[in-house]
Amino acid sequence: MPEDDRTGASMMADERESLHDWLEMYRHTLPIKLGGLTAEQLCAASVPPSNLTLLGLVRHLTEVERYWFGAVVAGETLPSVYCAYDRDGDFTDVDPAHAFDDLARYDAEIVASRERAADVPDLDSALPGQRNGQPVNLRWVYTHLVEEYARHMGHADLVRESIDGATGY
Repeated sequence: MPEDDRTGASMMADERESLHDWLEMYRHTLPIKLGGLTAEQLCAASVPPSNLTLLGLVRHLTEVERYWFGAVVAGETLPSVYCAYDRDGDFTDVDPAHAFDDLARYDAEIVASRERAADVPDLDSALPGQRNGQPVNLRWVYTHLVEEYARHMGHADLVRESIDGATGY
């Protein structure tokens, strides 16, 4: 079967496989955009007055994965990792001393997200968790996460380019 050059996925996949594979492509792209950077570079703000950093994006996507796949998909009650006291805590207070721990946390959250999604039998059923009191299905979560990652990969390109001129994948 033909494969898409970016995802490695079949272009004849069913809907669930397609959504999963596009999300996976973005999950794999983020580390490529971070490749070879020091902890200090991961914490470097892009263009003043913005405080956007690559590590802030990683921390934000960690929270996104945790919320959508933990709280909504699995119905778990999970504390926030970075935003417990500050709504924007994922983007702020980045620290080079914890940069590589934050990257490891992101990797661990991805593993947990994959496992939680695999436990859902179909795209259509209401999930255990809700969003703003409304039922949500896995199709909506996958679609939202693809949108979320796509938007932030553009941000990551701009931040990375401001650091060393590279943009990654």
